[in-house]
Amino acid sequence: MTQNITIRPTSGADTPAIDALLAASYPVLLKPDYPPSVLVTALPLISRARPELLRSGTFYMAQDDEGEALAAGGWTHSGPQGGVGPRDLGHIRHVVTHPKATRRGLAGAILRHAFDQARAAGITRLSCQSSRTAVPFYAAMGFAVQGEIEIALRPGITFPAVQMIRAL
Repeated sequence: MTQNITIRPTSGADTPAIDALLAASYPVLLKPDYPPSVLVTALPLISRARPELLRSGTFYMAQDDEGEALAAGGWTHSGPQGGVGPRDLGHIRHVVTHPKATRRGLAGAILRHAFDQARAAGITRLSCQSSRTAVPFYAAMGFAVQGEIEIALRPGITFPAVQMIRAL
């Protein structure tokens, strides 16, 4: 039986579903690429939905017929750590797929939708702070590595990542 997948913008009402998606995904998907010492401090901080992101109108969720969130992601003009840069630069945000739904093209479909929406908003370049795990995915989606970075999650807690960029 084929399942229908719907991609739609999220809202604040989707917070529990996105929290559940992040909590199910990140511990499993990031484990091969990060030591336990990083995950034990980072996971409680990165595995929570950001309400302002869910209400942005540019964050999307792929859900099945039963309404379960299988993947999510989007873009914003403001950067992940705040601030707004050049008007033509957007930022890919929190792309994630449930472990049971990987390799089905859901994250790619969400990113292509985000590309279309960002392009329509005048964005010509997209920046991405990728986990080490997701670098091959983003490279396949046209992003180029700029270099390794450390994302400050809280004072004394950082998360190793890779800065990537893509022209639209």
